Amino acid sequence: MTRFSVSILVLFVSFTLLSQQSKESFANTNDPVYDRLVWSDEFNSDGAVDSEKWFHQTKLPGGGSWYNDEIQHYTDRLENSYVDDGIMYLVAKRETFTDQGVTKEYTSARLNSKFAFTYGRVEVRAKLPSGVGTWPAIWMVGKNIQEPGGYWYKKGFGTTAWPACGEIDIMEHWGNNQNFVQSAMHTPSSHGGTINHAGQIIPDVSSEFHTYSMEWYEDRIVFAVDGKVHYVYNPQNKNPKTWPYTKEQFILLNTAIEPTISEDFSEDALEIDYVRVYQ
Repeated sequence: MTRFSVSILVLFVSFTLLSQQSKESFANTNDPVYDRLVWSDEFNSDGAVDSEKWFHQTKLPGGGSWYNDEIQHYTDRLENSYVDDGIMYLVAKRETFTDQGVTKEYTSARLNSKFAFTYGRVEVRAKLPSGVGTWPAIWMVGKNIQEPGGYWYKKGFGTTAWPACGEIDIMEHWGNNQNFVQSAMHTPSSHGGTINHAGQIIPDVSSEFHTYSMEWYEDRIVFAVDGKVHYVYNPQNKNPKTWPYTKEQFILLNTAIEPTISEDFSEDALEIDYVRVYQ
């Protein structure tokens, strides 16, 4: 064997071992296997979103505006959320709309799942809207969040303020950074402009469906797109400030509109093929 061939072989073996190490670094032989489907929506019935599984959160927060300077109304109308041919469309629109005594120039929808859980894997197959000022998200917050107008708050579970309830952002996409998707964690130790985040570039997020996933273990949370991991949250010291993830959380789907929205924007949709939870 030539010296060149030996060098190539060494490089190949090194790369293989590095790849295995990278894969194994996110796995643990003691981890539970999340292969039992416990809740899902396959969006197989055309028309309105299934009210047995989803709640439309429309109540404005105090002050008449949504958080993070969002400028839309969330509605429960078919114009903003509906199912057609196996896909759920969550549509953001430019239109003058008055609700709760407040007039806004944009509408969209924000869904709360009527299912909450602790530990497991979430998979959402989705295609994202595009354009500066659009902000679709697939995320979770504690079932105990103090948020008047939310489904679980109405059920009497609102005991804990944000961010002490914990927030898990499975996927966020800002139209001013097209094709970059991010996952993030909001806790008492880091929230708002959190330092706990990472993402990856997916060249065709607005033209093709991709599977966004989150695996929630007792000691860490792992985020991936189409199986490619881009972030693992695993604080060394776990306490209520860094790890409020010991209680049930629920899923939210929404598309927000930022003040930077393009003047050319008329409407676009977050398209969801399915939402699945495994334990």
